[in-house]
Amino acid sequence: MSSETLTTISPITNDPIITRPGVSQQKLASLPQKAQNAFRSFSRSTTLAQRQEIVARALGLLGKKKDVLAREVTEQMGRPIAYTGVEIATAIKRGEYLTRISSTVLGEQGTVNAEPEAGFRRYIKKEPVGTVLIIFPWNYPYLVLINSLVPALLAGNAVILKPSPQTPTVVEQIASAFHEAGIPQDVLQYFHCGSPIDIETIVRSSLINHICFTGSVAGGLAVQKAAADRIVNVGLELGGNDPAYVRPDVDLTWAAEEIVDGAIFNSGQSCCAIERVYVHEAIHDAFVEEVKKVLSNYRVGDPFDTKTQIGPVISKRAKETILAHIEDAVKKGAVDETPTNQTFDNLPAAGNFVKPTLLTGVTHEMQVMADETFGPVIPVMKVKDDAEAVRLMNQSDLGLTASVWTKDVAAAEQLIQQVEAGTVFVNRSDYPSPDLAWTGWKNSGRGVTLSKFGFDQFVKLKSFHMKDYPK
Repeated sequence: MSSETLTTISPITNDPIITRPGVSQQKLASLPQKAQNAFRSFSRSTTLAQRQEIVARALGLLGKKKDVLAREVTEQMGRPIAYTGVEIATAIKRGEYLTRISSTVLGEQGTVNAEPEAGFRRYIKKEPVGTVLIIFPWNYPYLVLINSLVPALLAGNAVILKPSPQTPTVVEQIASAFHEAGIPQDVLQYFHCGSPIDIETIVRSSLINHICFTGSVAGGLAVQKAAADRIVNVGLELGGNDPAYVRPDVDLTWAAEEIVDGAIFNSGQSCCAIERVYVHEAIHDAFVEEVKKVLSNYRVGDPFDTKTQIGPVISKRAKETILAHIEDAVKKGAVDETPTNQTFDNLPAAGNFVKPTLLTGVTHEMQVMADETFGPVIPVMKVKDDAEAVRLMNQSDLGLTASVWTKDVAAAEQLIQQVEAGTVFVNRSDYPSPDLAWTGWKNSGRGVTLSKFGFDQFVKLKSFHMKDYPK
């Protein structure tokens, strides 16, 4: 039996709301073996078309429960109810897209024929890797999980899921839907766990053939280290310190609204949130004034109020870290220019509420610019030209996304080619497109999810080389 009891603390009230028993050592040891046995049967007894039908049914079942799932996410991680249903709907659409394109990536259409040669038949097929371990976070639990789960199952793998203790019901709802849709029990398993030792144990299992981890850089390094003593692929989606550059020709009112949203949506708790804002000196002051106007109308408060735009951050510790970054910046010369806002000035007494904060006069010597703050903070730095903006945008050990805001899209396209990030935007931010590769550069990770390339980590190549029998 496990001695661990996992307790989910509400970010809204800081009261305990859910408990789950941690995984026992016996169950932890049995999960990979059950998965391997189930994988062999599943991959051989089902066609891609059958797996597509199962996934489609599961997504349909999730859609029917959208309101229930949305409420659970709001309760457990604090995102306002006005937006959590959108995550569920977007996750379903993403899953449908991945299912739709899987025919061209997997199965017979995914087979690559070699050059014709008389007397020979040669081709390359894609085979499932085996058992996939997916460790996924709390901040966008359905979206992040769908990215890996759907292509893994479509490719014919068995999957073991490890959710964040903050959002334990997500994995239960997902497993229920997929099992009801026809996925065999042992093909899709999950466990609750808060112990790094238990995670390390299953990562080290020789029966785990691929690992997907989404979370912090520190967490990703720990998983990579645990897996380092054997040959196993590890896909990592880690943090970001994503920059935005505002050029002088932009419509300031529009740009301010978009950048504020890109920086503080979900209380800034997104790996691809805008974390650094560089503004051309010709419009810096005017842009700051527009940001103040936008922030003055934001509503922070009870996430179950449909008018609320910003809820709490995930934990007391997260709140302390965010406030420490703000304090460090101010001590080093930054100016807090957050406008007056009744909801900012009257934050709920309980819970982990942090007001959206606008900082100017920031430098790269400040934590808020050098590190991932992961909170509702908008640090704005003045730059003299495009060249300085690009240099500063690249001055980070992280490289997930970056954005340029301008009327001159052609000029921006030239600039973003110089930016070191896996996804570069012009006049948009914080949007993983399902048909584009989602990949981190530098310490933001390795591997790819989404697009046709998102299937690559869940298959291995097998070359068939056959010579006619000599007569």
